[in-house]
Amino acid sequence: MSEPGRFILVPTPIGNMGDITLRAIEVLKEANRIACEDTRHSSPLLAKLGISGKPLVSLHDHNEARRLPELVEAARAGETIAVVTDAGMPAVSDPGYRVVQACIEQGIPFEVLPGPSAVLTALVGSGFPVHAFRFLGFLPIKKGRRLNILEDSLSTEGTSIFFESPHRLLSTLELLAGKHPEAPCCVARELTKKFETYHRGTAAELFAHFKAHAPKGEIVFLIAGDAKKRREPEDD
Repeated sequence: MSEPGRFILVPTPIGNMGDITLRAIEVLKEANRIACEDTRHSSPLLAKLGISGKPLVSLHDHNEARRLPELVEAARAGETIAVVTDAGMPAVSDPGYRVVQACIEQGIPFEVLPGPSAVLTALVGSGFPVHAFRFLGFLPIKKGRRLNILEDSLSTEGTSIFFESPHRLLSTLELLAGKHPEAPCCVARELTKKFETYHRGTAAELFAHFKAHAPKGEIVFLIAGDAKKRREPEDD
């Protein structure tokens, strides 16, 4: 019987192709197969890295549960399977969570490589408190639930981080500005790409800006929490 293989979750660049790590490249070159959120999206990156002829298999939200048993069996047979998503860290608002759960439950070895993350990049670049923060994924579509979460973020210590659609950002800012115009916010756009921008200001200021300049690209939206609960980082 072959020795068990393993899964390796490999972060990929969130924009700038130069941000992939040497270790990630090594894993992608040596893996027996690569599970991709979208093979069409991952193929150009692999080609740029000089990786060709590698078996690619799609692994996304709609087929992850169905395809996972096949990949688990391949790992049991000794294969090393690299898992990548379209950008950033697998499993963070992306496929990959079920992979980790299956590995834990079934005793399959797995590794998680460090690498690019829109969440941490936006947090540091925002200038908002980093001693305490939380990532809450995509904001809800329904306005009532969205406003509840936004208001909760204002009363919570530290920084709250969200992914937001450029088509809905203006609505989100309008909701927040209508109730809390002075709320400190940051809109981080197109991180690591040519047109990367950080827009910092109150909810009212950012609403006015994006009402005049329609937002485009991939967006991370941040809110600084209750100033009374903030504290400066302690010295080591």
